[in-house]
Amino acid sequence: MPPPTVNARLAIEGVWKQFGGRAVLRNASVWAYPGAVTVLFGRNGEGKSTLLRCGLGLLRSDNGVTMLGDHRFFRPSLSALALQGLFFLPDRDLFSPELTLGRQLGALRRRFPEARPELLAEVLRDPALLERRSHELSGGERRRAEIGFARARAPAVFLADEPLRGLAPLDGQAVADHLRALAGDGCAILVTGHEAQALLDIADHVVWMTGGTTHHLGTRDEALAHDQFCFNYLRNP
Repeated sequence: MPPPTVNARLAIEGVWKQFGGRAVLRNASVWAYPGAVTVLFGRNGEGKSTLLRCGLGLLRSDNGVTMLGDHRFFRPSLSALALQGLFFLPDRDLFSPELTLGRQLGALRRRFPEARPELLAEVLRDPALLERRSHELSGGERRRAEIGFARARAPAVFLADEPLRGLAPLDGQAVADHLRALAGDGCAILVTGHEAQALLDIADHVVWMTGGTTHHLGTRDEALAHDQFCFNYLRNP
């Protein structure tokens, strides 16, 4: 059974979506909890990104609701959710290619005066990176900078679509560690990805998407004890 919605800071529930008459999502739901990491697993094409995009209002669902704190959205929009403390890291570059990271940090501080830039510096490790544009960074540097911007924003909820994709193992582990640290700040984290070991190591809750719907498997240990998940996904990703 799914965990009770009342404990979730973010709930994307009962989402249905068809493309050209083909049902991609069938009553799919996912949750994020304060101070915890929820990992949404599933093979490519199962609808993980579609579920997130519907929940954020980047794609119109056929049915479903997004709840963030005390707010309920039947027609969500990312801008409205952001005003309530949500930060979304898409599976493409977050930064403008025209501006240095430092100038983009300045824009963040002007928009959100409560931002904590020292947390970005902690993630970046090299302050000289602030003088560069995103295309001048390695994949690992760019992703750390994106996670750093999220930490500086101090969001209530952080969603990331495949944040470890394409990273070298050491960079991927560093990003996973920073996600865990963000949860330690009290943020509710929801991420997707296929890097099973690294993501299971930081997961508090595991959700598996298959056949267009979702199954809440519970904790990491409970997920690893789920025979179908292990055989159909972990052994045959």
